[in-house]
Parts: sequence; C-alpha cells; structure tokens
Amino acid sequence: MSTQVPALLHALVDDAAVFPPGSATLHDAVQAHRKHRTAWYADLVGPLLVPASTVVTGELSGLVEPGEGLVIGLIGDTGIAGLPFALSFLAPDGVTARQVEVAVAKRGEDPLPGTTELLRLTEAMPGIEAVYAELPLTFGLTGALDALTAARADGVPIAAKFRTGGLAAELFPTPAELAAVICACRDRALPFKLTAGLHQGLRHLDPETGFTHHGYTNVLAATLAAADGESVRVVAELLTALDPRVLLERVKGRLDAPRPLWVGFGSCSILEPLTDLIRLGLVNGGYDA
Repeated sequence: MSTQVPALLHALVDDAAVFPPGSATLHDAVQAHRKHRTAWYADLVGPLLVPASTVVTGELSGLVEPGEGLVIGLIGDTGIAGLPFALSFLAPDGVTARQVEVAVAKRGEDPLPGTTELLRLTEAMPGIEAVYAELPLTFGLTGALDALTAARADGVPIAAKFRTGGLAAELFPTPAELAAVICACRDRALPFKLTAGLHQGLRHLDPETGFTHHGYTNVLAATLAAADGESVRVVAELLTALDPRVLLERVKGRLDAPRPLWVGFGSCSILEPLTDLIRLGLVNGGYDA
C-alpha cells in the first residue's frame, strides 16, 4: 500500500504545536517537528509556526543545530511593526522564515489601515515567500481584500488569512459567512489561509465547548467547488454537509492536482488531522503514534 500523500494535500497542515489548545513548549515542538519532517507523511506538513515573541526573547537559540535548515512560519503576536525586528533574530540561529502571518485588525475594526501598514513593511522583509494578513470578518473586509489583490498584481507575495474558531462562539464564522469569504477570494484569485478549529475532517459539535467546528474536508470540498465557479449557496452547503460521501465526491477525483486557493491551515496536532485523512480514505498509510 502506498503511503504517499497526494498532491492535493501537500503542505495542508502547518505545525502550530506551541499554540492552544496544544500549547507545547518550543523545545518539544521543535523536536516533534523534526520527526514530522522525516515521517512518511512529511508532504502533508507545512512549516513550524513560531510566535515572534518567543523569537525576540531568544527561545529558539540552542534548539536548532547549525546547518539543520529549520524552516518556520513567523506569527506576528508582537504586532505588525515588530515583524522585521523578529525576523532579524532568525539567521544567527540557523532558521529561515518561509512565511509571516499577522493580524491587521481586531474584531470589529476596519482592517484596511492595518493592511496598508503591512503592505508598507513587505519591502523590509526580503526573502519571505508569503505574507498573510489575518482579516476579521467585519466591515471594511472587501476593501482589505481589494488592497491585497492589487498588491499581488504588483508582485507582492501577500495573501489573506481568516480565523475559523477560538475560545468564543463569535470566532466561528457560519457556513454562509465562510462561503462568502471563500468566493470573494475566488473572485479575486486571492489565496487564503485558515486558522483555529480545523482539527477534524468533518463538521462536528465539540461536546466539551459546545461549539460547532468546521471540518477541513468540508473546507477542501467547498474550495474546490468555488474554484470550479459554483455559487456561494453551493459552497455553503458543502461547508454544512455532515455526510462524508458528499464531500469525497468532490475531492477524490482531484487528489493528483495541486490545491487551488486554499493554502492550508494551522493545527496544534499533526496526527489528529492525519488520522481523519486516513479514515476518510484520502491518505493511505499508517504511523506509530
């Protein structure tokens, strides 16, 4: 049986082990990430996500072997203006940042001013392959998406990021809201990344929190439908679907093609989403947990 991860799922899951609810220490996260990067499912795994605050306090120092080539995604928890400073710490530690992610506004704030500030800073972050502006689903979203689209047309490697969960109910967008965002990105040919809440393959009610979580297989099927030109209504129906057969009909015929639009998502566990991918028949393989 082949254990190869299909092209559609390459780099789908960024390693967010240090973030809640996993909250691993940076030492443990680096150790585990090394194992993920050499495992049979390595093609599924994106970079290790590291908060800027831990970088500037020197917590990476001594954790990485010289020449190891650790690649991370820098999460700008110290704010937009602090990104270049945090990046300056990486090279001496033998670390490379592939991507930068930062919230440009709080919930309820207009994201356009923060987006404009982030765009001004991109020239101070040479060598970064992708910059993700985390946008709240609030007024001004369309203007921010248009600004990102215009910047990409000028060659700036910037894209959108949206939150799909958290510690409060309002952080979980409804299927209709998420479908509208996916289609808005589709209409602009704008890649997007998601974060929080996407640990399981199918939409489900978490009995501990009482929140209904989006499933990453739902998002994958919905994004493929959007890329094919389907309406917001159809995309929302796929996000709502509980029957995996409906989703797999959309996904299984596309496994050998690159994933359109959706860059991927961060998860504090790599093995949890991997397990569901195996159960759904999207990945063939096994692992020692």
